[in-house]
Amino acid sequence: MGNSNLLLRVGLAAWRQERSGSWTAERLHRHQQQGLAALRRFAAEHSAFYGELHRGLEGQPLEALPIVTKAMLMADFDRVVTDPRLCLGDLEAHLAGAQADEPYLGRYTVLSTSGSTGLRGVFVFDEREWTQALAAIARPLAWAGAPPPWTRPRSAIIASAAGWHYSARIGSALASRWLPTLRLDAGAPLAELVEKLNAWQPQALAVYPSVLLQLAEEQLAGRLRIRLRHIGTSAERLPQATRRRVHAAWGIRVFDTYGATEYAPIATECREGHLHLLEDRAIVEVVDERGRAVPPGEAGARLLLTVLDRRTQPLIRYEISDGVRELPGRCACGRPFRMLAGIEGRVEETLAFAAAGARAGGPARVELHPNLFHELLERVPATGWQVRQEGDGRLAVLLTGTTHAEAGALLKAQLAALLAGRGASCPAIEVRWVEGLPRGASGKAPLILRTEARTEVRTEVRAEVRAEGQAEAGTEVRTDTRTDTPSDTPTDMRTDTPTDIRTDDQPRRAA
Repeated sequence: MGNSNLLLRVGLAAWRQERSGSWTAERLHRHQQQGLAALRRFAAEHSAFYGELHRGLEGQPLEALPIVTKAMLMADFDRVVTDPRLCLGDLEAHLAGAQADEPYLGRYTVLSTSGSTGLRGVFVFDEREWTQALAAIARPLAWAGAPPPWTRPRSAIIASAAGWHYSARIGSALASRWLPTLRLDAGAPLAELVEKLNAWQPQALAVYPSVLLQLAEEQLAGRLRIRLRHIGTSAERLPQATRRRVHAAWGIRVFDTYGATEYAPIATECREGHLHLLEDRAIVEVVDERGRAVPPGEAGARLLLTVLDRRTQPLIRYEISDGVRELPGRCACGRPFRMLAGIEGRVEETLAFAAAGARAGGPARVELHPNLFHELLERVPATGWQVRQEGDGRLAVLLTGTTHAEAGALLKAQLAALLAGRGASCPAIEVRWVEGLPRGASGKAPLILRTEARTEVRTEVRAEVRAEGQAEAGTEVRTDTRTDTPSDTPTDMRTDTPTDIRTDDQPRRAA
């Protein structure tokens, strides 16, 4: 009964949120300003962090307020939250415990990011905030014209299975016998995913772009045999090459969503093919490296989120380190929300290894999803990490912080076991502690990367996406595929792809 009540509350909240799609731009602006004023008053009174940060700025406009980074939020967590019972240490212990998927103190949903920018974040939602978050997840389905819930479509979700992850918690919260859904771990072997999807025969699929490209190839090869009517992606950048492979495999289009654990969805696609910011619950600023507003048509270095309905852990001008570009004009769909032309995202790549003991007719390579590395690296007592695959297949893991020799040795053994368990061959694994992580041209430090691109696997798709990604970033498109230094330009997708990806937490992180 509890779950049925939740679903009813979520459905009502989603209906109320969707009404904003028919607002005028003027009404949306008034709604935002009223919500912002209420949020600032609440935060100043109940959050010691914001009370101090905004002191003397009470009469200033939003753009005059200081930018808040994840590092600031985590460093001062106990003063940011507005319930004094919420302490970061206790929440971390809750996330690490067996009851991580249960409400903390009987009322708070606690989530963690995967640390795709090098720093893990912890985010807390009370019951009202969590209902609103769940409702927002349903909106992309309505926008895309997916089969409505009352038709009980057979669905499949392929995402993170980690209990602290946004997508896993959303899935468990909305689980119901009235909505037949198969949930699979994005880190599972491809053959296992194919087998289970063939047995389930879903009509709708929610999946990371990285995994989707693999499944499209399996469908075209005849090993996957499902008839999909709707496909939604999130957490990673979705390139045009993947869209085309999906259309070749199933004859339908993909609807993409962009979000983060902190606020999801940030943007979602309408049926006109435009990616709209969801601005009824947040004010989204596109800014340059110095925090100055960027006009439509120009590339921004990052996003600033001010989430209007969050009170437990207020987010005011909170930085999301994704570069985006806003499109000028209005969409033919009639919604008042601004449009994004593209998302640069954060560079993360699925790593491919030679198959151990490859047999004739069997796969020559094994691809491992970034989530598998996240699950190991997030438990290491390090302040930052980076996984680098060299051109000859060697794996190097760089860790920052206080050196823990035993932790490094344990991680090396765990990585070896992971590779062996997936049937992957790796010439060597090296784990070393360093003073700082290598960074790309824009200052970002990719978590997972290759120092030499793999051209032998899906060469045509990879080359096309690489050129696409470089063109979007305004860089020269080279004909050679070797790179000797980390790049912030996505080589394939937005968060974790089977080719060359990125995340999300999620966003691509929700995600």
